[in-house]
Order: sequence, then structure tokens, then C-alpha cells
Amino acid sequence: MRIAIVTDAWAPQVNGVVRTLKSVRDVLERQGHIVRVISPDLFYSLPCPTYPEIRLAMVRTATVGQLIEDFAPDAVHLATEGPVCVAARRWCLRQGYPFTTAYHTQFPDYVSARSGVPAEWIWRYIRWFHAPARTVLASTPSIRRTLGEHGLGRVSHWGRGVDLTRFHPGVVRHPEMAGLAGPVQLYVGRVAVEKNLEAFLRTSRPGTKVVVGDGPARAQLEAAYPDVCFMGARFGDELAQCYRAADVFVFPSRTDTFGLVMIEALACGTPVAAYPVTGPIDVLTEQVGAMDEDLDTAIALALTRDRVACAVYGRGFTWEASAAQFLGALVPIHRNAVAA
Repeated sequence: MRIAIVTDAWAPQVNGVVRTLKSVRDVLERQGHIVRVISPDLFYSLPCPTYPEIRLAMVRTATVGQLIEDFAPDAVHLATEGPVCVAARRWCLRQGYPFTTAYHTQFPDYVSARSGVPAEWIWRYIRWFHAPARTVLASTPSIRRTLGEHGLGRVSHWGRGVDLTRFHPGVVRHPEMAGLAGPVQLYVGRVAVEKNLEAFLRTSRPGTKVVVGDGPARAQLEAAYPDVCFMGARFGDELAQCYRAADVFVFPSRTDTFGLVMIEALACGTPVAAYPVTGPIDVLTEQVGAMDEDLDTAIALALTRDRVACAVYGRGFTWEASAAQFLGALVPIHRNAVAA
């Protein structure tokens, strides 16, 4: 099958959307499918206001449409709600091509957190973008309910996975975390306002807080919390070593749709502490984590969880299963019907 994936999120960005798309693409290509990714690096782009790491592509509908047409896909998927996918959406509608979309990110909440714009204003745009899709892919039951409450039907499940060849309870732990006063409490992810990281940094549990990741809020938070160990971004085997070296993984976000880092931590045998919100409530069980509106309480409870049980549970999330769900939701393009 020839599959066109159009996205506004791609390398060098480091986030869950990019990791999901790359991981699923890799599985599909190993299975013999031909995948074409149409992404911002193909076009002139400008830095996103307040978030310069994200590039906003300056694209024409005809240019994106020609890339899709030249590839001659059997199915089209629009991954994000940015300018590249808006151009592809417009072209597909003109051509009568069916397409699927995905709701990866709590975009209304993120924009509201950064700009103060009411989230409901952004939901109007979200409804407009996704309404023509044959199906909208969402990662959890909570997100599917949220989309339904905002007027979007035809929502299908698309779960997430873990690279189990890398994220597992091995014996190698990150040397920079050796000797830290325990319990070691770890955060991995973007260092940005929408991740609510400061809620974790303000907790009072004894031990050492470690932050792995980078982002626009890092310098400010490093200055404000000098006792916290900021390690910067780490990837691959080195990231897995960080998970293994922690006693608990803390996920303070209230706006994530899933939270890939939670299942990576679990697969390494590290229990998770979080708020009882979308993402954690869909992923965590009482055996592998703890959720509480008091994050200190959640951390204390998570530290009592069995690491073996965490690793067993984490192994249940695979990219092969995620790719199968993605493939099953695609809508084939019947060119004879389109031409007619």
C-alpha cells in the first residue's frame, strides 16, 4: 500500500507526535508498505511565535497537492492541524480524495496556556479542520470522549507503543545519575509551560529531582530551582538508562493526550506518579503507578509499586499494534470513483 502522511511536526522537532509518526512509519515500511512523509522541511518556513523550535511552513495548496499527486497514494493521512496539513486538506477536498486525521495534541489547551486565548475559540478551528475526515484517530478513550463532546464523530482508536529493544529493565543505568540522593524522581519531556513542570519542581518529597529534556522554559527553571539536576535532552539507549536509574517517574502534565514517556518509563520498570487527568487515567493502573491531585501523595504511593509489574505492563504497548490500528483506519482512494 502507498501511504501519504502529511504532517507539520517532523525532525528536528523532538516530541511525541514525531516519535509516533516515525515509529509507525518504520513498522509499515518493514511490512512492505511504501510511505511518503510530506513535512515542513520540504518548504520555506518561519519560527512559530513563542515556540521557535517549531517551524511553520509557508506553502501553497497546489505545491502540496502536486507532491501528493506525484506519489499517487492509496491513502492519505493528515497528522496535524498546521499549514502543511491545511493545504493538503484543501487539495484533497477539491480532488474528492478521502483522508484520515489524528488528534495528537491538546492544541486548544496549549494555545490557551501560552497566549491566554480562550480554549473554546481554538476548538472552533479544530472542529473545522477535522470535520471532513473519514475518521479522526485518537489515542485514548478520554480523548475520544472529548472530541465527541466538541462535535466530532467518527473517531477511531490509535494506541501508542514502546521500542522494547531499547526500553526494558536492563542493568545499565545512567552514570550521571549514580550517587544522587534517593529517591530519584525523574521527569522526561519538553521543558515548556504547557507541561506544568513547575508543579513537579515545587513538590517537597525528599530525594533528588532530575529533568531530562530541553525547551523554552529551561533557563528560567534552572535559575529558579538550583537543587534540581537538569541533564538536557537524551535519546535512545542513554534515555533508557535515565529511566532505569530513577526510583519514580513524575508526569505533571495536565494537557497531554497520552504521554509516551510514561509507557517508556514503565517498560524500564519505573513506576509513574501523575495527576488523575486525561493521559494518565487512560494509561496507568493501580499496580504500576499512582494518581492524585496532590503530586507529593502520588509520588509517595508510586514509590511503593513493584518494578517487575511495571516492566510487564509496559511490554504490552507495541508499535506493531499501533501500526496495525493506523493501517486499519486508513480509507482507500478509488481513483475511478474520484475521476467520475
